[in-house]
Amino acid sequence: MSLTDNLETMLAQGKDSAMLRFGLGSAYFNEKRYEQAIPHLQQCLALDPSYSAAYKLLGRALMKQGQVAQAQQIFTTGLEKAILAGDKQTEREISVFLRKLPQG
Repeated sequence: MSLTDNLETMLAQGKDSAMLRFGLGSAYFNEKRYEQAIPHLQQCLALDPSYSAAYKLLGRALMKQGQVAQAQQIFTTGLEKAILAGDKQTEREISVFLRKLPQG
């Protein structure tokens, strides 16, 4: 059974949480299944809007799907959340992704 299968089983058992949703989004992202990752990362942020790492991964998944405007919006919000939380690592990483976005 794969990691995504195990996490989906936990979700089906009613063990929903921001951490579980981040884990699912991350697992799908790592499998290059960006379309499946996006709703889990969005739900992670709905459950915990301060989960700065989820903004970074959601922005990256949106970029992979060609949704540049949405990615920019998520990265911008994530950068604000990371700064407020004092999460310097995520702040630096999101700043790099924002600079790499196509301008248009």
